[in-house]
Amino acid sequence: MQLHFNAVSEAGLPGKKWQNLYNTHWSAYKNWLLSKGKAYEPDLKTSQAALKKYMPEMWPTYKRLCKLAKADDVAARFLTGFQPPAYISACSNAVLSGEEIQLVRNYDYHPDLMEGTQLLSAWNGKKVIATSDCLIGVVDGMNEDGLAISLTFGGRKEVGVGFGIPFILRYVLEFSSNVEEAVAALIRIPSHMSYNVTVVDKTGAFKTVRIAPDKDAVVTNAAFTTNHQGAVDWPENAAFNKTLERSAFLEKVLAKKGINATKIADAFLKKPLYNTQFKEGFGTLFTSVYRPLDGVVEMRWPGIKISQTFEDFQEQYKLIELEQPSVRPEKVSADTPVYSPVSLLKSQDEVNWQETVTAAIANAMATAYPDLDKEELKNLQGELIHRGEVSWEVLADFWSRVGTDYGSRWYN
Repeated sequence: MQLHFNAVSEAGLPGKKWQNLYNTHWSAYKNWLLSKGKAYEPDLKTSQAALKKYMPEMWPTYKRLCKLAKADDVAARFLTGFQPPAYISACSNAVLSGEEIQLVRNYDYHPDLMEGTQLLSAWNGKKVIATSDCLIGVVDGMNEDGLAISLTFGGRKEVGVGFGIPFILRYVLEFSSNVEEAVAALIRIPSHMSYNVTVVDKTGAFKTVRIAPDKDAVVTNAAFTTNHQGAVDWPENAAFNKTLERSAFLEKVLAKKGINATKIADAFLKKPLYNTQFKEGFGTLFTSVYRPLDGVVEMRWPGIKISQTFEDFQEQYKLIELEQPSVRPEKVSADTPVYSPVSLLKSQDEVNWQETVTAAIANAMATAYPDLDKEELKNLQGELIHRGEVSWEVLADFWSRVGTDYGSRWYN
């Protein structure tokens, strides 16, 4: 399996290079949105009003992007970042503060659902190097003031009214210079799903904010996060992505005597932090390392490291060969079918995200409940797709009824 990685520099207002990124990826995003049907509800007026209310400073940039995209109503709605369809990633991150200041994270997701773009921009007068997502958003990044940010999925099923987290992270990098300002924005702007967002600045100050759509944000001093917020809220998801195992591993790593930035970063390329279940949507697509004092950003894969700075950002392209697992996931017997999702082709006319999601759910169940037989898993995958579509509400209802008694209750 491969990942196409591009480092792109457009250090000023968004222009032709962003327009090229939009033209490359919009077809896939649009099909994803339209496949949700009525589940993708907010109209353009509502979405724009939300952007003006919560992130008014982004309005001029938003209008410029819409013009570059020649955006119809669907694109204009999407570029507000308001109330996108639900999506799940995994991820791990850790902060080191003291003589060395560093934020390092793994991004775990399906490779066909990643843009693969590291973008240097200066849309609002502040240089930002970030990993692009949703065309306008980011999943991690750092600005020239030395503020770095990254996210991990919070491990909760609830979906509410708010913005997609990549759009919120973009806003923080565009308009915050330190941890205090970043935390204020993260508390103020509603997120439509639960995430752990870690911020660190060049003074060494750091915070992790647990945000959720159904309760107040919680500001913590957590130096590492995986995919739960305190206690595990979604046991089946936790079993699939091994959030507790990764959390325990990070705790041990950070507690080691003589630990330093290099050793921590290297640990993210080893199991259990580094994962290779790419077809199941739980593979480490990249490791990013942010060093605020030096203004250095590194993108890492086993045997590959790309280093960038704000003063010397090099545009480049690399084809990353992602390592495939040689054995089946733990706890899955040789007789247990492992369902692989349909490969998604970016910038093609069809994006079969429904099959990808339901296949990942089937894999999660196979891992959590190794006694399930082949027929039960086939029935599960079939039930989650109805007439070629699946909604987040169906998945949430399914998980809420599964519990530990998975038998006939699935379909009652």
